[in-house]
Amino acid sequence: MATLQIAANSNSAVRPAIAAPAQPAAISPLRMWMAVVGSTLGAFMAVLNIQIVNASLADIQGAIGAGTDDGGWISTSYLIAEIVVIPLSGWLTRVFSLRNYLLVNAILFLIFSVACAFAANLQQMIILRAIQGFSGGVLIPMAFTIIITLLPKAKQPIGLALFALSATFAPAIGPTIGGYLTENWGWEYIFYVNLVPGALMVGMLFASLDRAPMNLKLLAKGDWPGIVTMAIGLAALQTVLEEGNKEDWFGSDFILRLAVVAAVSLTLFIVIELRTAHPLLNLRLLLRRNFGFGIVANFLLGIALYGSVFVLPIYLTRIQGYNSEQIGMVLAWTGIPQLLLIPMVPRLMKRFDVRLLIAIGFALFAASNFMNVHMTGDYASDQLFWPNIVRAVGQALVFTPLSAIATSGIEQENAGSASSLFNMMRNLGGAVGIASLQTFLSKREQFHSNILTNSVSVFEEATRDRIARLTAYFMNHGVSDQALASHKAVVAIALKIRKQANIMAFSDTFFLLGVALVVALLASLLLRKSGQLSGGGAH
Repeated sequence: MATLQIAANSNSAVRPAIAAPAQPAAISPLRMWMAVVGSTLGAFMAVLNIQIVNASLADIQGAIGAGTDDGGWISTSYLIAEIVVIPLSGWLTRVFSLRNYLLVNAILFLIFSVACAFAANLQQMIILRAIQGFSGGVLIPMAFTIIITLLPKAKQPIGLALFALSATFAPAIGPTIGGYLTENWGWEYIFYVNLVPGALMVGMLFASLDRAPMNLKLLAKGDWPGIVTMAIGLAALQTVLEEGNKEDWFGSDFILRLAVVAAVSLTLFIVIELRTAHPLLNLRLLLRRNFGFGIVANFLLGIALYGSVFVLPIYLTRIQGYNSEQIGMVLAWTGIPQLLLIPMVPRLMKRFDVRLLIAIGFALFAASNFMNVHMTGDYASDQLFWPNIVRAVGQALVFTPLSAIATSGIEQENAGSASSLFNMMRNLGGAVGIASLQTFLSKREQFHSNILTNSVSVFEEATRDRIARLTAYFMNHGVSDQALASHKAVVAIALKIRKQANIMAFSDTFFLLGVALVVALLASLLLRKSGQLSGGGAH
């Protein structure tokens, strides 16, 4: 704690323009918890809308006449808008007031959720999803900020446990909800599903947040160079990550130019933030030991969290032929246990050192991926059950303690920066993870396919025998021409080789995810027990 206090004093001259306004100290416990629950419900829906749409992307593409390649922008537009608005939210809260800013964006999120269901073509869907992402992205850091500024220290683990439901439970349960609604009701209902919880969210926020005057003069004093360079840099980077694999990365002039734009813009952003008197984000927080290593662990958590939700559905579709509802039922076992375990985490934090809980959580999450490194063609829902359970327990144990120890000692004026950085880096980790895994998966499939193809030679007795038996099978099942039957036999063997190469590539991918989590575990071991954490780990 002494180190954190020294760092705080050394940075006291830097007062970021995004500090979150505090609620009055006299606020009643009922209104306080209504604000926390309402805001975390909003964050839950904002994160849920990433995975719930991904689970139904093929159906949406078909309905609005989008091609397979272009249809990816339905998700990309949402993610770009979300990752850009998260760092802006703290500053805009000071400009428009917490109540006004949060309520307006919550209502806009619901309006544009419904509007997405009525999109007639791809262009309309991309615009509507971008606005939905821009308004929904506000809900994520604001929930986190309310928890770490409004709740007393002793109650913050409970609030962070609620927030964990949005950060880890929502991505796990999203494909389940999306698959069920799409298969049984139609893809439009993945957008309608926001209405009931959204109305509850708006009602709770309206009743609990105090009115406060707007401070529009801050618009003129804003860190506009930082805002512009950050928005351009993050938008370009997100586009590179989303589209890079499809466009052959730097073999594409489009991706290469965007990568240069992202690198230059983000470099300028960092320089501006370190030199300006009133930065958009106080990047010096990263020099604090717990927050810095907490950000690293959180970034790697984002890679594994979103990466595993990305890889499993592809495996189940490509190898096992599952539909979206069946995939959702498999992934449900990564979500349901979290719903039961996350509420228990604050009690564990009172009895055990939070660093121990974080280490155990990362170890279990890593183990769940290592359990999938010896996959076969028969590896389906039954074989994935226990790895998914282990993963659920690990995720439940990680997020709340990691959030608590990383943000302990953060001053009120730095809460906005801390919230923006913490949530932005997890989302950015997810984008980096998905992009990396896409490329890694295709490269490893090519590698294993080459190895297996080279080992299958027509000069081998076993290969000739297999072709002969398959030729006989096809001729006994309606193929009268022997040359055609022999050709079909060779094609069947080639498909078998490709399937096996894919399975081996997925095994390698799970191994890579496990390694990333081991690195996150090592980063968590460097966390220092904060003086603000007492009773074995609780605030």
